Amino acid sequence: DRVLIRIKDLTVEKADEVVWVRGRIHTSRAKGKQCFLVLRQQQFNIQALVAVGQHASKQMVKFAANINKESIVDVEGVVRKAYQKIGGCTQQDVELHVQRIYVISLAEPRLPLQLDDAVRPEVEGEEDGRATVNQDTRLDNRVIDLRTATSQAIFCLQSGICQLFRETLIRKGFVEIQTPKIISAASEGGANVFTVSYFKSSAYLAQSPQLYKQMCICADFDKVFCVGPVFRAEDSNTHRHLTEFVGLDIEMAFNYHYHEVVDEIADTLVQIFKGLQERFQTEIQTVNKQFPCEPFKFLEPTLRLEYREAVAMLREAGVEMGDEEDLSTPNEKLLGRLVKEKYDTDFYILDKYPLAVRPFYTMPDPVNPKNSNSYDMFMRGEEILSGAQRIHDPQLLTERAQHHGIDLEKIKAYIDSFRFGAPPHAGGGIGLERVTMLYLGLHNVRQTSMFPRDPKRLTP
Repeated sequence: DRVLIRIKDLTVEKADEVVWVRGRIHTSRAKGKQCFLVLRQQQFNIQALVAVGQHASKQMVKFAANINKESIVDVEGVVRKAYQKIGGCTQQDVELHVQRIYVISLAEPRLPLQLDDAVRPEVEGEEDGRATVNQDTRLDNRVIDLRTATSQAIFCLQSGICQLFRETLIRKGFVEIQTPKIISAASEGGANVFTVSYFKSSAYLAQSPQLYKQMCICADFDKVFCVGPVFRAEDSNTHRHLTEFVGLDIEMAFNYHYHEVVDEIADTLVQIFKGLQERFQTEIQTVNKQFPCEPFKFLEPTLRLEYREAVAMLREAGVEMGDEEDLSTPNEKLLGRLVKEKYDTDFYILDKYPLAVRPFYTMPDPVNPKNSNSYDMFMRGEEILSGAQRIHDPQLLTERAQHHGIDLEKIKAYIDSFRFGAPPHAGGGIGLERVTMLYLGLHNVRQTSMFPRDPKRLTP
């Protein structure tokens, strides 16, 4: 007959009520005839007191004090208003006076890492000599690391990004689609694909859902999006690359100009940023305790610069680069700082990239053949979306593929999809983990990938 109450709902309004709570033993401290426990549930925790008296014997106090950390317990107790704020707990105004306690699942006595060490800011640990937990230890013991308040907050917020992405696009009239991840040819005609055995032949893991998004546009769906895994067989040993990540992909037919699509994608991201500000302040503040960061800033409408303007800003700052040279990672970050100083925004669009640095399927600029109708979007000076108007004419697509030295046989299905009438369209792909990382100002995408995959990590 127990009704379990969530720790986050234990407030002064419940003072003097008898409640049942399930949680993990975060810490325990025995003091004379009393034992203080901290019970944790996701990123919320409360102090619980077991004291010798009418409802607790000495043996019960001793029993409670000896329950291993991270064990799951059910506790019956009375909610009491605290005499003073309880530091170190999210529920600072109340505590739980325990009458009964049951161990539901006993944890082993030795933990591979201590959760208090795992949430300690690195600078703080360096200053006072206390332990912090390095990234490999965290990822080797991910189940424990994911229990920390910081990890709980990161992945709750990431879930919110997916929810807001879907909400916004469905409201805009988009249809969600699911696309194959096992495909017969490299998605983008490149070599960075994972080959898998497929019965008596070989297949590939999809680098992108792009072919299928575009086929849906050709099938008159007009506006589509998908959320799913993307695979890149690249040397992803950087702070922002993974061999498998979650792609938030958009494709859309337009009537007059590809900027219709650019504006729609930018507004979708702005709605996500606004939704995170409104709905996830608790999670943002929880992450900021361990990883302090300035609040994410954006403009409405979104700042859009042409690539030539970005090159001019970088040259003015002392960078030497050609008009048709792609941005290096250091130059991307420098440009992000220059844009922030000048326009006070962490989110902006670069438009009209040089055609020479874009994939074969990118539509050339009809005014300047050296440019293309393509764009990238940036957060805190790092790219989170790469997109373009796609070539929808099969003859031009064939010519551009040949110019890039791509084997036409390998992309035959792609080119053939445009032979029966295709509307002008554009789109792009967003990396979910990268958006989460940059919104929160974190320093490595592995912090925002629940079980990251890179060239050195295939487990857990």
